[in-house]
Amino acid sequence: MKPPRKDDPIAEALLPHLDAAYNFARYLSRNDDDAADVVQEAFLRALRYRDSFSGQNPRAWLFAIIRNTFFSMRKGNIPAETAVPFDEELHREGEQPSPEAAMLRSADTRIVNEALEELSVEYREVIVLREFEDLSYKEIARVTGAPVGTVMSRLARARDQLTRAIKRRMGQPK
Repeated sequence: MKPPRKDDPIAEALLPHLDAAYNFARYLSRNDDDAADVVQEAFLRALRYRDSFSGQNPRAWLFAIIRNTFFSMRKGNIPAETAVPFDEELHREGEQPSPEAAMLRSADTRIVNEALEELSVEYREVIVLREFEDLSYKEIARVTGAPVGTVMSRLARARDQLTRAIKRRMGQPK
């Protein structure tokens, strides 16, 4: 396969979504190194199969490739379920919060990430795609290959399980 040209429309359409693709792969794999491998392989697949891109949302198309690559690599026995907490603070831009605010945000982020770790991949992926990546139900359905109704029910169950897990960590009653 030839490397993409600078004016390659597929590369230009996908590169702005590189960070989001990595974040999605990171939430699926729970490991920085595995996520990087998934993203690299997914980008290679996207470039290799560029003819299958029909002009729909390039971000959703890339997320579908990320998801498929993750599951393919996981079947190939690549360690994709190694639990390493994802640090949201490392991936944020902008001004730095006060030390007190940073400490509280870090604790909140840790609680949410630990709660996300409890969810199955099917629930974790719909939460990440909807709440973090702001994809529509229809786009999530395309990414996951599930009907829209299934996406909606998975999302409702995922939100419920996530809420209960967060409350448990905060010492609140269910």
